[in-house]
Amino acid sequence: MGEILSVYLMPHPPIIIPEVGKGEERKAQSTLEAMEACAKHIEEKKPHTIILITPHGPMFRDAIAVMAVPRLTGNFARFGAAGVKMSFENDVELARAIVDSAERSNISCIGIDGNMASEYGISTAMDWGALVPLYFVIKQYSDFKLVHITYAPLSYEKLYAFGKVIQEVVHACQRDVSVIASGDLSHRLSQDGPYGFNPMGPKLDKQIISLIENGDVEGFFNLDPVMVEEGGECGLRSIIIALGTLDGYELYPRVLSYEGPFGVGYGVAILEKGELNSARLLVNRLFEKKHQRMQKVRQNEDPYVRLARRSLESYIRTGKVIEPDDDLPREMLDNRAGVFVSIKKDGQLRGCIGTIEATRRNIAEEIIYNAISAGVHDPRFIPVDESELEDLVYSVDVLKKPEPVNSIDELDAKRYGVIVRSGHKSGLLLPDLEGVDTPQQQIEIALRKAGIRPDESYTIERFEVERHK
Repeated sequence: MGEILSVYLMPHPPIIIPEVGKGEERKAQSTLEAMEACAKHIEEKKPHTIILITPHGPMFRDAIAVMAVPRLTGNFARFGAAGVKMSFENDVELARAIVDSAERSNISCIGIDGNMASEYGISTAMDWGALVPLYFVIKQYSDFKLVHITYAPLSYEKLYAFGKVIQEVVHACQRDVSVIASGDLSHRLSQDGPYGFNPMGPKLDKQIISLIENGDVEGFFNLDPVMVEEGGECGLRSIIIALGTLDGYELYPRVLSYEGPFGVGYGVAILEKGELNSARLLVNRLFEKKHQRMQKVRQNEDPYVRLARRSLESYIRTGKVIEPDDDLPREMLDNRAGVFVSIKKDGQLRGCIGTIEATRRNIAEEIIYNAISAGVHDPRFIPVDESELEDLVYSVDVLKKPEPVNSIDELDAKRYGVIVRSGHKSGLLLPDLEGVDTPQQQIEIALRKAGIRPDESYTIERFEVERHK
Protein backbone atom coordinates (compact mmCIF):
# COMPACT_ATOMS: atom_id res chain seq x y z
CA MET A 1 0.00 0.00 0.00
CA GLY A 2 1.26 3.46 -0.86
CA GLU A 3 1.30 6.33 1.61
CA ILE A 4 1.74 10.04 2.00
CA LEU A 5 5.22 10.26 3.49
CA SER A 6 5.23 13.94 4.48
CA VAL A 7 3.92 17.38 3.58
CA TYR A 8 5.90 20.57 2.99
CA LEU A 9 4.88 24.22 2.95
CA MET A 10 7.24 26.00 0.57
CA PRO A 11 6.96 29.57 -0.77
CA HIS A 12 7.67 30.44 -4.39
CA PRO A 13 9.25 33.89 -4.83
CA PRO A 14 11.45 33.75 -7.95
CA ILE A 15 13.78 36.29 -6.38
CA ILE A 16 15.19 33.57 -4.07
CA ILE A 17 16.57 31.74 -7.10
CA PRO A 18 20.20 32.99 -7.34
CA GLU A 19 20.11 33.25 -11.13
CA VAL A 20 17.08 35.54 -10.75
CA GLY A 21 17.88 37.35 -7.53
CA LYS A 22 21.54 38.03 -8.41
CA GLY A 23 22.37 38.62 -4.76
CA GLU A 24 18.98 39.90 -3.59
CA GLU A 25 18.08 36.35 -2.55
CA ARG A 26 20.42 36.72 0.42
CA LYS A 27 17.85 39.03 2.01
CA ALA A 28 15.75 35.87 2.48
CA GLN A 29 18.55 33.76 3.98
CA SER A 30 16.30 32.05 6.52
CA THR A 31 13.96 30.99 3.72
CA LEU A 32 16.85 29.70 1.61
CA GLU A 33 18.17 27.56 4.44
CA ALA A 34 14.70 26.23 5.26
CA MET A 35 14.02 25.35 1.62
CA GLU A 36 17.29 23.43 1.52
CA ALA A 37 16.26 21.60 4.71
CA CYS A 38 12.97 20.59 3.08
CA ALA A 39 14.86 19.29 0.06
CA LYS A 40 17.16 17.20 2.26
CA HIS A 41 14.15 15.83 4.12
CA ILE A 42 12.56 14.81 0.81
CA GLU A 43 15.82 13.13 -0.19
CA GLU A 44 15.71 11.11 3.04
CA LYS A 45 12.13 10.01 2.34
CA LYS A 46 12.87 9.16 -1.32
CA PRO A 47 9.29 9.42 -2.62
CA HIS A 48 8.30 7.72 -5.86
CA THR A 49 6.19 10.78 -6.75
CA ILE A 50 5.95 14.37 -5.59
CA ILE A 51 2.52 15.99 -5.74
CA LEU A 52 2.86 19.75 -5.98
CA ILE A 53 -0.10 22.07 -5.40
CA THR A 54 0.24 25.57 -6.82
CA PRO A 55 -1.91 28.69 -7.15
CA HIS A 56 -0.27 29.82 -10.39
CA GLY A 57 -1.01 27.13 -12.93
CA PRO A 58 -4.12 27.13 -15.17
CA MET A 59 -6.87 28.04 -12.71
CA PHE A 60 -10.57 27.42 -13.21
CA ARG A 61 -13.25 29.05 -11.14
CA ASP A 62 -15.08 25.81 -10.41
CA ALA A 63 -12.67 22.92 -11.02
CA ILE A 64 -9.27 21.81 -9.76
CA ALA A 65 -6.77 21.38 -12.62
CA VAL A 66 -4.42 18.38 -12.83
CA MET A 67 -1.82 18.25 -15.60
CA ALA A 68 -2.07 15.04 -17.66
CA VAL A 69 0.64 15.63 -20.28
CA PRO A 70 3.54 13.10 -20.38
CA ARG A 71 6.26 15.58 -19.37
CA LEU A 72 6.16 18.67 -17.23
CA THR A 73 8.67 21.32 -18.24
CA GLY A 74 9.40 24.95 -17.46
CA ASN A 75 12.03 27.64 -17.09
CA PHE A 76 12.62 31.04 -15.54
CA ALA A 77 12.68 33.01 -18.82
CA ARG A 78 9.87 35.21 -17.51
CA PHE A 79 12.24 36.29 -14.73
CA GLY A 80 15.33 36.82 -16.87
CA ALA A 81 16.89 33.38 -16.32
CA ALA A 82 15.88 31.32 -19.35
CA GLY A 83 18.87 29.05 -18.82
CA VAL A 84 17.37 27.63 -15.63
CA LYS A 85 15.23 24.81 -17.00
CA MET A 86 13.48 21.79 -15.53
CA SER A 87 11.77 18.72 -16.94
CA PHE A 88 10.00 15.93 -15.10
CA GLU A 89 8.13 12.78 -16.03
CA ASN A 90 4.49 13.21 -15.12
CA ASP A 91 2.99 10.39 -13.07
CA VAL A 92 0.04 10.32 -15.48
CA GLU A 93 -1.48 7.17 -14.00
CA LEU A 94 -1.68 8.77 -10.57
CA ALA A 95 -2.84 12.11 -12.01
CA ARG A 96 -5.72 10.50 -13.92
CA ALA A 97 -6.69 8.37 -10.92
CA ILE A 98 -6.93 11.54 -8.80
CA VAL A 99 -9.16 13.24 -11.38
CA ASP A 100 -11.45 10.22 -11.69
CA SER A 101 -11.74 9.70 -7.94
CA ALA A 102 -12.41 13.40 -7.31
CA GLU A 103 -15.24 13.41 -9.84
CA ARG A 104 -16.78 10.35 -8.20
CA SER A 105 -16.60 12.25 -4.91
CA ASN A 106 -18.49 15.21 -6.43
CA ILE A 107 -15.40 17.43 -6.49
CA SER A 108 -14.99 19.12 -9.87
CA CYS A 109 -11.58 18.23 -11.29
CA ILE A 110 -10.14 18.48 -14.81
CA GLY A 111 -7.24 16.57 -16.33
CA ILE A 112 -5.42 18.80 -18.81
CA ASP A 113 -3.90 16.76 -21.61
CA GLY A 114 -2.34 18.02 -24.84
CA ASN A 115 -5.61 18.05 -26.78
CA MET A 116 -7.47 20.05 -24.15
CA ALA A 117 -4.57 22.46 -23.74
CA SER A 118 -4.48 23.07 -27.50
CA GLU A 119 -8.24 23.44 -27.85
CA TYR A 120 -8.56 25.99 -25.05
CA GLY A 121 -5.21 27.75 -25.39
CA ILE A 122 -3.92 26.53 -22.02
CA SER A 123 -0.18 26.53 -21.41
CA THR A 124 1.20 23.27 -20.03
CA ALA A 125 4.49 24.92 -19.01
CA MET A 126 5.14 24.78 -15.29
CA ASP A 127 4.50 27.99 -13.38
CA TRP A 128 6.85 29.60 -10.87
CA GLY A 129 4.71 28.22 -8.06
CA ALA A 130 6.03 24.80 -9.08
CA LEU A 131 9.46 25.75 -10.37
CA VAL A 132 10.74 27.59 -7.29
CA PRO A 133 10.23 24.77 -4.75
CA LEU A 134 11.43 22.15 -7.25
CA TYR A 135 14.60 24.16 -7.91
CA PHE A 136 15.67 23.41 -4.34
CA VAL A 137 14.37 19.83 -4.33
CA ILE A 138 16.33 18.66 -7.38
CA LYS A 139 19.60 19.89 -5.90
CA GLN A 140 19.17 17.08 -3.35
CA TYR A 141 16.89 14.54 -5.01
CA SER A 142 15.68 14.04 -8.56
CA ASP A 143 14.58 10.40 -8.79
CA PHE A 144 10.86 11.09 -8.73
CA LYS A 145 7.84 11.56 -10.95
CA LEU A 146 5.71 14.67 -10.58
CA VAL A 147 2.00 15.46 -10.35
CA HIS A 148 1.14 19.13 -10.90
CA ILE A 149 -2.14 20.40 -9.40
CA THR A 150 -3.58 23.92 -9.53
CA TYR A 151 -6.22 24.55 -6.90
CA ALA A 152 -9.56 26.23 -7.60
CA PRO A 153 -11.39 28.72 -5.35
CA LEU A 154 -13.70 26.04 -4.02
CA SER A 155 -14.84 25.89 -0.41
CA TYR A 156 -12.22 25.00 2.16
CA GLU A 157 -14.26 21.89 2.97
CA LYS A 158 -14.17 20.67 -0.64
CA LEU A 159 -10.46 21.40 -0.92
CA TYR A 160 -9.77 19.44 2.26
CA ALA A 161 -11.94 16.60 0.94
CA PHE A 162 -9.91 16.70 -2.29
CA GLY A 163 -6.79 16.20 -0.19
CA LYS A 164 -8.47 13.17 1.37
CA VAL A 165 -9.18 11.87 -2.16
CA ILE A 166 -5.46 12.20 -2.94
CA GLN A 167 -4.64 10.19 0.18
CA GLU A 168 -7.02 7.39 -0.81
CA VAL A 169 -5.76 7.28 -4.40
CA VAL A 170 -2.14 7.16 -3.24
CA HIS A 171 -2.98 4.21 -1.00
CA ALA A 172 -4.73 2.40 -3.84
CA CYS A 173 -2.03 3.11 -6.44
CA GLN A 174 0.73 1.88 -4.15
CA ARG A 175 2.88 4.98 -4.40
CA ASP A 176 5.03 6.57 -1.72
CA VAL A 177 4.34 10.26 -2.16
CA SER A 178 5.51 13.55 -0.73
CA VAL A 179 3.25 16.60 -1.04
CA ILE A 180 4.42 20.17 -1.53
CA ALA A 181 1.95 22.96 -0.76
CA SER A 182 3.39 25.85 -2.73
CA GLY A 183 2.25 29.26 -1.57
CA ASP A 184 3.29 32.61 -0.22
CA LEU A 185 1.49 34.10 2.75
CA SER A 186 0.38 37.74 3.01
CA HIS A 187 1.43 40.05 0.18
CA ARG A 188 0.56 43.10 2.29
CA LEU A 189 3.21 43.25 4.97
CA SER A 190 4.75 46.62 4.08
CA GLN A 191 4.25 49.69 1.95
CA ASP A 192 7.18 48.54 -0.18
CA GLY A 193 5.47 45.22 -0.93
CA PRO A 194 3.63 44.44 -4.18
CA TYR A 195 0.22 45.39 -2.75
CA GLY A 196 1.15 47.88 -0.07
CA PHE A 197 0.45 47.46 3.64
CA ASN A 198 -2.69 46.20 5.32
CA PRO A 199 -2.77 45.58 9.08
CA MET A 200 -4.56 42.30 8.42
CA GLY A 201 -1.47 40.98 6.62
CA PRO A 202 0.75 40.43 9.67
CA LYS A 203 -2.23 39.17 11.68
CA LEU A 204 -3.08 36.59 9.02
CA ASP A 205 0.48 35.31 8.79
CA LYS A 206 0.78 35.05 12.56
CA GLN A 207 -2.39 32.97 12.73
CA ILE A 208 -1.43 30.67 9.84
CA ILE A 209 2.01 29.98 11.30
CA SER A 210 0.48 29.36 14.74
CA LEU A 211 -2.08 26.92 13.30
CA ILE A 212 0.67 24.99 11.53
CA GLU A 213 2.88 24.91 14.62
CA ASN A 214 0.01 23.50 16.67
CA GLY A 215 -1.27 21.09 14.01
CA ASP A 216 -4.65 22.82 14.38
CA VAL A 217 -6.37 21.74 11.18
CA GLU A 218 -9.87 22.88 12.17
CA GLY A 219 -8.51 26.31 13.00
CA PHE A 220 -8.00 26.98 9.29
CA PHE A 221 -11.76 26.72 8.81
CA ASN A 222 -12.39 29.35 11.47
CA LEU A 223 -10.14 32.05 10.03
CA ASP A 224 -11.84 35.44 9.74
CA PRO A 225 -12.76 35.76 6.02
CA VAL A 226 -12.22 39.52 6.11
CA MET A 227 -8.71 38.99 7.47
CA VAL A 228 -8.01 36.41 4.75
CA GLU A 229 -9.33 38.71 2.01
CA GLU A 230 -7.50 41.82 3.19
CA GLY A 231 -4.36 39.84 4.06
CA GLY A 232 -3.83 39.01 0.40
CA GLU A 233 -2.35 35.48 0.56
CA CYS A 234 -2.01 32.84 -2.14
CA GLY A 235 -0.97 29.77 -0.14
CA LEU A 236 -3.95 29.05 2.11
CA ARG A 237 -5.81 26.75 -0.28
CA SER A 238 -2.63 24.83 -1.10
CA ILE A 239 -2.13 24.26 2.62
CA ILE A 240 -5.71 23.07 3.15
CA ILE A 241 -5.49 20.51 0.34
CA ALA A 242 -2.16 19.29 1.69
CA LEU A 243 -3.61 18.95 5.20
CA GLY A 244 -6.41 16.85 3.73
CA THR A 245 -3.84 14.34 2.45
CA LEU A 246 -3.00 13.62 6.11
CA ASP A 247 -6.61 13.40 7.30
CA GLY A 248 -7.01 10.87 10.11
CA TYR A 249 -3.39 10.91 11.23
CA GLU A 250 -1.56 12.55 14.08
CA LEU A 251 0.49 15.50 12.88
CA TYR A 252 4.05 16.39 13.85
CA PRO A 253 4.68 19.84 12.38
CA ARG A 254 7.90 21.86 12.32
CA VAL A 255 7.96 25.46 11.18
CA LEU A 256 11.48 25.96 9.86
CA SER A 257 11.29 29.67 9.10
CA TYR A 258 9.06 32.67 8.61
CA GLU A 259 10.09 36.06 7.25
CA GLY A 260 8.86 38.82 4.97
CA PRO A 261 11.87 40.68 3.57
CA PHE A 262 10.13 41.92 0.41
CA GLY A 263 6.73 42.73 1.89
CA VAL A 264 5.48 39.17 1.32
CA GLY A 265 5.31 36.46 3.97
CA TYR A 266 7.39 33.33 3.35
CA GLY A 267 6.65 30.38 5.59
CA VAL A 268 8.51 27.07 5.36
CA ALA A 269 7.34 24.01 7.29
CA ILE A 270 7.46 20.22 7.37
CA LEU A 271 4.46 18.20 8.53
CA GLU A 272 5.11 14.55 9.27
CA LYS A 273 2.36 12.09 10.05
CA GLY A 274 2.07 9.86 13.07
CA GLU A 275 -0.32 7.05 13.92
CA LEU A 276 -3.91 6.80 12.76
CA ASN A 277 -6.27 8.66 15.07
CA SER A 278 -10.02 8.48 14.44
CA ALA A 279 -10.49 11.79 16.26
CA ARG A 280 -8.62 13.45 13.39
CA LEU A 281 -10.96 12.12 10.69
CA LEU A 282 -12.39 15.53 9.89
CA VAL A 283 -14.03 15.50 6.45
CA ASN A 284 -17.59 14.69 7.57
CA ARG A 285 -17.28 16.86 10.67
CA LEU A 286 -16.17 19.86 8.60
CA PHE A 287 -19.08 19.53 6.18
CA GLU A 288 -21.53 19.18 9.08
CA LYS A 289 -20.17 22.33 10.70
CA LYS A 290 -20.52 24.16 7.41
CA HIS A 291 -24.13 22.99 7.15
CA GLN A 292 -24.80 24.30 10.65
CA ARG A 293 -23.25 27.67 9.75
CA MET A 294 -25.47 27.93 6.68
CA GLN A 295 -28.53 27.08 8.76
CA LYS A 296 -27.73 30.01 11.04
CA VAL A 297 -27.33 32.26 8.01
CA ARG A 298 -30.78 31.23 6.77
CA GLN A 299 -32.35 31.77 10.20
CA ASN A 300 -30.96 35.30 10.37
CA GLU A 301 -32.14 36.42 6.90
CA ASP A 302 -34.37 39.48 6.89
CA PRO A 303 -37.33 39.73 4.43
CA TYR A 304 -35.21 41.40 1.72
CA VAL A 305 -32.54 38.69 1.71
CA ARG A 306 -35.04 35.87 2.14
CA LEU A 307 -36.98 37.10 -0.90
CA ALA A 308 -33.79 37.24 -3.00
CA ARG A 309 -32.91 33.66 -2.07
CA ARG A 310 -36.42 32.31 -2.63
CA SER A 311 -36.59 34.04 -6.02
CA LEU A 312 -33.45 32.41 -7.38
CA GLU A 313 -34.14 29.01 -5.80
CA SER A 314 -37.64 28.90 -7.30
CA TYR A 315 -36.41 29.97 -10.72
CA ILE A 316 -33.57 27.42 -10.77
CA ARG A 317 -35.81 24.57 -9.59
CA THR A 318 -39.02 25.33 -11.48
CA GLY A 319 -38.21 27.93 -14.13
CA LYS A 320 -40.91 30.19 -12.67
CA VAL A 321 -40.71 33.76 -11.38
CA ILE A 322 -42.41 34.08 -8.01
CA GLU A 323 -44.84 36.85 -7.05
CA PRO A 324 -44.22 39.04 -3.98
CA ASP A 325 -46.03 37.79 -0.89
CA ASP A 326 -48.69 40.05 0.59
CA ASP A 327 -47.18 39.78 4.07
CA LEU A 328 -43.90 41.47 3.09
CA PRO A 329 -43.07 44.74 4.88
CA ARG A 330 -45.11 47.58 3.38
CA GLU A 331 -42.01 49.52 2.26
CA MET A 332 -41.09 46.61 -0.03
CA LEU A 333 -44.54 46.66 -1.65
CA ASP A 334 -45.28 50.39 -1.68
CA ASN A 335 -41.87 51.92 -2.52
CA ARG A 336 -39.79 51.87 -5.68
CA ALA A 337 -35.98 52.06 -5.87
CA GLY A 338 -32.95 50.69 -7.66
CA VAL A 339 -31.73 47.44 -6.11
CA PHE A 340 -28.55 45.38 -6.34
CA VAL A 341 -28.50 41.70 -5.40
CA SER A 342 -25.10 40.14 -4.65
CA ILE A 343 -24.49 36.42 -4.29
CA LYS A 344 -21.43 34.81 -2.73
CA LYS A 345 -20.33 31.21 -2.54
CA ASP A 346 -17.66 30.19 -0.05
CA GLY A 347 -16.70 33.83 0.38
CA GLN A 348 -16.22 34.41 -3.36
CA LEU A 349 -18.53 36.54 -5.51
CA ARG A 350 -20.87 34.30 -7.52
CA GLY A 351 -22.99 36.97 -9.16
CA CYS A 352 -24.10 40.59 -8.79
CA ILE A 353 -26.73 42.40 -10.85
CA GLY A 354 -28.71 45.53 -10.09
CA THR A 355 -30.54 48.57 -11.30
CA ILE A 356 -29.50 52.15 -10.63
CA GLU A 357 -33.12 53.33 -10.75
CA ALA A 358 -36.43 51.54 -10.26
CA THR A 359 -37.63 49.49 -13.23
CA ARG A 360 -40.38 47.46 -11.55
CA ARG A 361 -43.61 48.20 -9.68
CA ASN A 362 -41.97 48.03 -6.26
CA ILE A 363 -38.81 47.08 -4.36
CA ALA A 364 -39.99 43.49 -3.93
CA GLU A 365 -40.24 42.93 -7.69
CA GLU A 366 -36.91 44.66 -8.19
CA ILE A 367 -35.34 42.16 -5.78
CA ILE A 368 -37.02 39.17 -7.46
CA TYR A 369 -35.84 39.96 -10.99
CA ASN A 370 -32.37 41.14 -9.98
CA ALA A 371 -31.79 38.05 -7.82
CA ILE A 372 -32.59 35.84 -10.81
CA SER A 373 -30.34 37.92 -13.06
CA ALA A 374 -27.48 37.79 -10.55
CA GLY A 375 -27.67 34.00 -10.44
CA VAL A 376 -28.31 33.29 -14.10
CA HIS A 377 -27.34 36.27 -16.27
CA ASP A 378 -24.19 37.81 -14.78
CA PRO A 379 -21.83 37.51 -17.79
CA ARG A 380 -18.80 37.02 -15.54
CA PHE A 381 -20.06 33.67 -14.26
CA ILE A 382 -21.70 30.50 -15.52
CA PRO A 383 -25.34 30.21 -14.36
CA VAL A 384 -25.91 28.91 -10.86
CA ASP A 385 -26.64 25.19 -10.74
CA GLU A 386 -29.23 23.64 -8.42
CA SER A 387 -26.48 21.77 -6.57
CA GLU A 388 -24.99 25.13 -5.47
CA LEU A 389 -28.12 26.65 -3.95
CA GLU A 390 -27.52 25.51 -0.38
CA ASP A 391 -24.06 27.13 -0.38
CA LEU A 392 -25.11 30.60 -1.55
CA VAL A 393 -25.21 33.70 0.65
CA TYR A 394 -27.16 36.76 -0.49
CA SER A 395 -27.12 40.47 0.20
CA VAL A 396 -29.48 43.18 -1.04
CA ASP A 397 -28.62 46.85 -1.46
CA VAL A 398 -31.52 49.29 -1.88
CA LEU A 399 -30.14 52.42 -3.51
CA LYS A 400 -31.00 55.90 -2.32
CA LYS A 401 -31.21 58.74 -4.82
CA PRO A 402 -27.80 59.60 -6.37
CA GLU A 403 -26.43 63.13 -6.09
CA PRO A 404 -23.68 64.79 -8.15
CA VAL A 405 -20.30 65.59 -6.62
CA ASN A 406 -17.72 68.11 -7.74
CA SER A 407 -14.66 66.64 -6.04
CA ILE A 408 -13.30 63.28 -4.91
CA ASP A 409 -13.10 64.86 -1.45
CA GLU A 410 -16.88 64.53 -1.23
CA LEU A 411 -16.65 60.73 -1.43
CA ASP A 412 -16.24 58.12 1.28
CA ALA A 413 -15.64 54.52 0.16
CA LYS A 414 -17.37 53.08 3.22
CA ARG A 415 -20.44 55.31 3.19
CA TYR A 416 -21.06 56.14 -0.48
CA GLY A 417 -21.21 54.18 -3.69
CA VAL A 418 -20.20 55.93 -6.91
CA ILE A 419 -21.62 56.26 -10.41
CA VAL A 420 -19.46 57.53 -13.26
CA ARG A 421 -20.99 58.64 -16.57
CA SER A 422 -19.62 59.68 -19.94
CA GLY A 423 -22.14 60.02 -22.74
CA HIS A 424 -24.14 56.79 -22.93
CA LYS A 425 -21.60 54.89 -20.81
CA SER A 426 -21.99 54.50 -17.05
CA GLY A 427 -20.49 52.41 -14.29
CA LEU A 428 -21.54 51.85 -10.70
CA LEU A 429 -19.73 50.55 -7.65
CA LEU A 430 -21.43 49.83 -4.35
CA PRO A 431 -20.03 51.21 -1.07
CA ASP A 432 -18.17 49.34 1.64
CA LEU A 433 -16.76 46.52 -0.50
CA GLU A 434 -13.95 44.25 0.68
CA GLY A 435 -10.62 45.35 -0.76
CA VAL A 436 -11.92 48.75 -1.90
CA ASP A 437 -10.69 51.21 0.69
CA THR A 438 -10.43 54.60 -1.05
CA PRO A 439 -12.60 56.77 -3.33
CA GLN A 440 -9.81 56.67 -5.91
CA GLN A 441 -10.08 52.89 -6.04
CA GLN A 442 -13.86 53.17 -6.36
CA ILE A 443 -13.61 55.53 -9.31
CA GLU A 444 -10.93 53.46 -11.07
CA ILE A 445 -13.05 50.30 -10.81
CA ALA A 446 -16.26 52.07 -11.86
CA LEU A 447 -14.48 53.55 -14.90
CA ARG A 448 -13.23 50.11 -15.95
CA LYS A 449 -16.72 48.65 -15.59
CA ALA A 450 -18.14 51.43 -17.75
CA GLY A 451 -15.40 51.23 -20.38
CA ILE A 452 -14.50 54.86 -19.75
CA ARG A 453 -10.84 55.85 -20.09
CA PRO A 454 -9.42 57.83 -17.16
CA ASP A 455 -8.48 60.65 -19.54
CA GLU A 456 -12.06 61.01 -20.82
CA SER A 457 -14.44 63.62 -19.49
CA TYR A 458 -16.87 62.06 -17.03
CA THR A 459 -19.18 63.01 -14.18
CA ILE A 460 -19.33 61.46 -10.71
CA GLU A 461 -22.35 60.86 -8.53
CA ARG A 462 -22.52 59.39 -5.06
CA PHE A 463 -25.28 57.45 -3.37
CA GLU A 464 -26.01 55.71 -0.11
CA VAL A 465 -27.56 52.29 0.27
CA GLU A 466 -29.72 50.43 2.72
CA ARG A 467 -27.83 47.14 2.98
CA HIS A 468 -29.49 43.88 3.95
CA LYS A 469 -27.38 40.77 4.53
